[in-house]
Amino acid sequence: MSESTKVPAADQTLAILIHLAAQRGPVPAATIATALGLPRSTVYHLLAVMQERGFVLHLPEERRYGLGVAAFELSSGFSRQQPLARLGRPLVAAIVDRLGESGHLAVLHGCDVVYLVEERAPRRPSLVTDVGVRLPAHLTATGRAMLAELPPAQLRALYPDRAAFESRHPAPEGDAAEWNYGRLKRVLAEVRARGSAHEDGEVTSGLASVGAAVVDHLGWPAAAIAITYPDDAARELLAEAVPAVKEAAATLSRRIRGVR
Repeated sequence: MSESTKVPAADQTLAILIHLAAQRGPVPAATIATALGLPRSTVYHLLAVMQERGFVLHLPEERRYGLGVAAFELSSGFSRQQPLARLGRPLVAAIVDRLGESGHLAVLHGCDVVYLVEERAPRRPSLVTDVGVRLPAHLTATGRAMLAELPPAQLRALYPDRAAFESRHPAPEGDAAEWNYGRLKRVLAEVRARGSAHEDGEVTSGLASVGAAVVDHLGWPAAAIAITYPDDAARELLAEAVPAVKEAAATLSRRIRGVR
């Protein structure tokens, strides 16, 4: 018998919160009950308790329920404790030690990536991917890895027109107009086919990167891990870097889901 079946109310409460967090907006209680296979009376009872505690907000005019302020405070606490950085830093450091090239971990924020971890290899040049730096997601290996995990509707919402495709530095002649939604879809299709994302000189001339996405329990991209190396590096390095990055990302995915 699993621990959750010993405390059904706790399991059902968490299931409701997880379900609400995955929705695009507030939903009716009957929809929650149907989606989770729970009796309506149980759902209404649990929603009332969660509403009293501030984890759920009831919209009486719409007869719908959404996440409350207390749920947001949990999210803020998650950010303050920086578990992604704490769990990801040793994994990135291990890749850096193994390959002798610099590595980093980033999260998606709108159309940008924000770097949470930067581990620089000895005798390697400084990178622009320092902690706290933001870069256009479509130009980076970490960004492409995460964008490839988004549903089409979410991706389209992030990139409604060409104005969303910010350039890092002057592009080669004729290339500036090439970044559009169609090109992005083709790039991300390649990422999904390979299971890893690549960029070559699009962030910093002379440097290339390979990255892989870290996905949460809902299948959404929580972060990405990447390694950066000279674009003329030996093929042996790239052959080793790709599986190393994918393995680290898979390990972090398991860790943030509480799986060893």
